[in-house]
Order: sequence, then structure tokens, then C-alpha cells
Amino acid sequence: MENEFEKTAIRVSLVSVVWNLILSVFKLIAGFVAHSGAMISDAVHSASDVFSSIIVMIGVRISGKASDKDHPYGHERMECVAAIVLATVLAGTGVGIGYAAVKTLLDGEYASEIPGMLALIAAVVSILVKEAMFWYTRYYAKKIDSSAVMADAWHHRSDALSSVGALIGIGGARLGFPIMEPIASIVICVFIEKAAFDIFKDAIDKMVDKACDEQTEEALKNCALNTKGVEQVDLLKTRIFGNKVYVEMEIGADENLSLKDSHAIAENVHDAIEQGWPKIKHILIHVNPVRM
Repeated sequence: MENEFEKTAIRVSLVSVVWNLILSVFKLIAGFVAHSGAMISDAVHSASDVFSSIIVMIGVRISGKASDKDHPYGHERMECVAAIVLATVLAGTGVGIGYAAVKTLLDGEYASEIPGMLALIAAVVSILVKEAMFWYTRYYAKKIDSSAVMADAWHHRSDALSSVGALIGIGGARLGFPIMEPIASIVICVFIEKAAFDIFKDAIDKMVDKACDEQTEEALKNCALNTKGVEQVDLLKTRIFGNKVYVEMEIGADENLSLKDSHAIAENVHDAIEQGWPKIKHILIHVNPVRM
């Protein structure tokens, strides 16, 4: 499972790197040929996504390392660190887009040269490709439950939104309304900052041992109670560790049972939970005596 997680995340990141490199070169050429500053800026944004994908690969590779003497609980949180870095980069990207747009509005320095049709085509191609990459990356991020890969998916969406701004700006300039580009960019900035905040919050929650949701905890309790020999659940603690979950549970069993039988009940609860929730990495079951 761990190898599959790492292989999938790295494969998705490599696909991102290849497409971002192709898009960056294409948009850069289109920007220079069609005299579009917006498209040149968009090309630089796509190039920055290569850096993001590399961060994901490094974070996933480190988080996939086996437990060792210094890290007995594994390295899963390194994936959260990668997500936090990406959220920060994404937030910075949004601020950069917003700042440039506000500055353009205040200075009144709109495009003086009408951009060519190639820039318009490049913007449309970029939107379609980056949106496809968003859905592709998002699908696998959900499948392997990776916050870093999900952050990379939203980086693709931010690039698609950036291209929407470029499209509006280029189209507006060709129609005689160059002010449309900075206005669109400010709106896009807000969407990007919202995505960055959500990614950052999710990664922080996983870094500080946030508990599972109430529905999951209730299901875990019911799973234990449905195990033969379990009379009650006295305590349940869960904590999200990276993309894994740790569970501590105290169950009640007949005080007249032998140690061997009590241990068998705890093992049955352990196995039932482990089979039902593959994300759970470690389960600690303690048996309390119950007077019957």
C-alpha cells in the first residue's frame, strides 16, 4: 500500500512536470510572437508549477520511508510539510497576480499594443489543458488521500484561472477594453487565496493530530461493539497522522474471562477495524474488566 501511494503520487507529479514544461514553452513562444505580456507572465506561472510538482515528489518520497529508530511512527507528516510549502507558494502566486493587477489599475498602464490571435489561442489551450490536469491530479489525490498531491491539483487550477485572466485581458485588448485583464486578475486572486487557505488548513490539521470526524469514530465504536465478547467501549481516541490514522481504544469484557480469551477479543477488534479502514496504520486496544 505504501509503495502504491508513493508510485501513484510520483507518477502524477511527473505527468504534471512534463505538461507544465510543454505549456510553458508554448505560451512563452506565443507571448513573444503575439506581443502579449499577459501570456508571457502566464508562461512564467506555468514554469513555477514545475517547482511545485518537484516539491510534491520530494515530500512523498520522504513520507514513504519506513519507520526507523529515530522515527518509530514513520515519516508521513513530511507529506503535510510539502502541502504547506505548496499552499504558501500558491498563496504567493495569488498575491503576485493581485498585486500586479492593482498596480496596473492604479498606474493605468494597460496594453499599448494589440496582442495577436496566437496569444488568444494559447490562452484557450492553456485553460483546457490545465483544467484537465486539475481533474486528473485531483482524482488521484483523493484516491490515495494525499494533501500534497491535492495542493498540486489546486496549483493547476490556479494556473487555469490565471489563463482565464490572460484570455479576458487579451480578448479585452483586442476589443479595445484592456482594463478587463487587471479586473479579472483581482477576482482570480481571491479564488487562489481561498484554495491556498483550504490546503494549508487541511495540512495543519494533519500535523497537529486532529481527531477523525464523528461519523468515523461512531463507526469504529460500532465495529468494536459488534465483535463477540465486547460488552462496551470505554474510551476511543483517534488522531490523523499525515495521511494515516492512529487509534487507541479501551473495551470492556467479562472479568471472568482468562487472559488468553481477553487477548483474543482484543485481537478480533483490532483485525476487524484494520480490515474495515485501510487508512488506519496503528491500533492500540486495551481490555477493561466488566462485572457481569
